[in-house]
Amino acid sequence: MQISKKTKIIAAPLLAGVLFSQVATAEEKPVAGGTLNVALGSDTPIIDPSITGYSVTALVTRNVVDSLVGQAEDNRFTPWLATAWEINDDHTQYTFHLRKDVTFSDKTPLDAAAVKYNLDRILDPKTTSSYSKSLLGPISDITTPDAYTVVIHYKTPFASLLQGLSLPYLGIQSPTYLKNTPNTSNTVVGSGPFILKSFVKGNGSQLTRRDDYHWPAGYAKHTGPAWLQAINFKYLPESSVRLGALTSHQVQAIDAVPPANARSLKNNPQIQILTKENPGVNRVLYLNQSTGVFQDVKVRQAFLHAVDAASAVKVAFFGTLKPANTILGPQTLYYDATATTRFDLALSEKLLDQAGWKVAENGVRNKAGKPLTVRFLYDPTSAESADLTLFQALQFQVKKAGFELKLDPVDTGVFTARSADNDYDIASNFYVRAEPDILRTVFHSAYIPPKGGDYARVTQLDDKLTQAIGVADAQRKQLYSEIQHQIIDQAYAVPIYVPAYQFGISKQLHGVGWSTNAKPTFYDAWLSQ
Repeated sequence: MQISKKTKIIAAPLLAGVLFSQVATAEEKPVAGGTLNVALGSDTPIIDPSITGYSVTALVTRNVVDSLVGQAEDNRFTPWLATAWEINDDHTQYTFHLRKDVTFSDKTPLDAAAVKYNLDRILDPKTTSSYSKSLLGPISDITTPDAYTVVIHYKTPFASLLQGLSLPYLGIQSPTYLKNTPNTSNTVVGSGPFILKSFVKGNGSQLTRRDDYHWPAGYAKHTGPAWLQAINFKYLPESSVRLGALTSHQVQAIDAVPPANARSLKNNPQIQILTKENPGVNRVLYLNQSTGVFQDVKVRQAFLHAVDAASAVKVAFFGTLKPANTILGPQTLYYDATATTRFDLALSEKLLDQAGWKVAENGVRNKAGKPLTVRFLYDPTSAESADLTLFQALQFQVKKAGFELKLDPVDTGVFTARSADNDYDIASNFYVRAEPDILRTVFHSAYIPPKGGDYARVTQLDDKLTQAIGVADAQRKQLYSEIQHQIIDQAYAVPIYVPAYQFGISKQLHGVGWSTNAKPTFYDAWLSQ
């Protein structure tokens, strides 16, 4: 989005009254009150969105923290906490003009000083907010000319700030709370339409409505408080339990709809499945090029070509998700459909032959007496049960080429420690963001663990990733195309599937919206009687 330094974005009129939803008709009006119960298939160890990249954190805290700008489903940027903003021509200065009537739930005013405190906290190395920091880019200084104006200055051009600011990871929290809370892992205080009543890792979160809320994003369907009185997010990792809770009306919504049951749910007159394909980095396997057998590009390429993503995804997800052969999802800006890989077992075997790995009687290749073993480190709590089935299918597939893939499930703390210590060969995740700058978060050496998500420990893309954040659109598109091709050609990561948020809801639930990070939003949601 190109905006001259003299152009302002002015708040658009907000619609009030009638709400249009997936299942409501134009005649139906929202009903205030009621508690929405949502069952989640994955968990988060941290609820503070500034210090984690977990998608569950974003889902929950989108209801608790507001953002400087909003991004509508059609990718338009809309006012929110900022009523207007200006961007200079080379994207080195952003000026935001704030609303003057916003308070946090602890009654602290939301002003320029509060915004500056939040951004400074994220930029502080002691905060360990690697993902949020990556969204902010190379900031040189933040100034506050007056009580309701914030100016962000950049060392070099940075074109993707607005999209990052629209995400809950850069949501604004109460500075009073932050200053008085040494550990924010389990709490968050924002200015959003709901207040976090409690968060318990391994259990879930409870939210209550804030009755004096009246400053929603510009894309909202109504003004004033949220319709729902409360939202309970419950962690139910077993897919059968989650499904049973929905069909027995214990909850009104579940995520991670069990793939094996998706068809039967679609035939249930009381249930609707809403699907939103994710933008960003697909579910991939990162191949650690800094140690072990994957230091050899031929071995990485052999592993990439030994993976039959289409078959594995079909087995694990019963056709409910699309297999991926690219790094970025199709909904991502500058997605390049030509930067693809393919399953080719014969090519995989040829590459391993060239790299000196010989076939042994047990099917596992060896070289100089060492087996071709790779360790796949993962945290089961951050994956769905179908993902675990998928990993087992991949384990079987690559054995045909001669790889011994050892699945190594560990808890969150061990995963963090071992990834920081470079004690793994493969890691896996996906990142949801519509802006291709997400590739910098995942493949720039500044974010090698423990500093971030460069699990492949790539250093070769730094120059292009840094250049791409500040150049004109045509050059950005070219650079991101080159980067996507290089990731595949050098086999830094293996694409597996295009993630999609699959939300099973009772037809009592209306007005669910979608953020551009493919997460449902509940400010406009309501429950019929």
